[in-house]
Amino acid sequence: MRAPGLRASLRLIAPNTSLANGIQIRFLHKTRPPHTIPQPRPFVPDVPTFLTLIGRGLNKHASKFPSWDALFSLTSPELKELGIEPPRNRRYLLQWMQRYRKGALGPGGDFEFVKDGEAILKVATPPASVVTDTKWVVNVPHGAGAEAETSSEPSTLPRPKGYTVRGSRSITGPYAQPLPEEAGAVVKVTEGMWEQRRGRKIDGGERRRAEVRFKRRSAERRAERESEMMAKM
Repeated sequence: MRAPGLRASLRLIAPNTSLANGIQIRFLHKTRPPHTIPQPRPFVPDVPTFLTLIGRGLNKHASKFPSWDALFSLTSPELKELGIEPPRNRRYLLQWMQRYRKGALGPGGDFEFVKDGEAILKVATPPASVVTDTKWVVNVPHGAGAEAETSSEPSTLPRPKGYTVRGSRSITGPYAQPLPEEAGAVVKVTEGMWEQRRGRKIDGGERRRAEVRFKRRSAERRAERESEMMAKM
């Protein structure tokens, strides 16, 4: 049997591996488990609040997501169909959705007592069983008075990360606004509170920076030569 005929016979017997691999790749996305839907938190109870916190003007798209589950089940192509533009905004939103799933949140993400987008922080004295002179910052329910400082069980209240006591009664931390008469502090949901700022390009991006600076030096040297020539005339 000639070689071409032998190869044709072998193709009939052996499976088409390239076709099989293509089918496997094509249907791989259908076998992947769906995205997990995380639970809302007291400081992040709904989609508009989440989009407001992560910033970059994404809260203007809040009406495009009918529910919390709808947002966290979307993919990049589906976000594109909804009109989330430019692409960097889609990437940014997907990154924050993944961060939220992992619990990597911004300030206030660990608050437990929140009402109308506001959390109250108070100064608390640690219980006698804790050997420390450092006072605690605790998140208290709305309506709690100054007794939080002398509470016998402050360990039962959440101690949010990033907030500390300065001096005797002042609370410092991200977006903490002092209450009158040193009665604690309030933290409110704020636009861009969790926003990851974009880097500012100087003289263009990395690929164009050398070219831009070279052209600038050339223009400066040319201007110097022209000024010298004018001075000699």
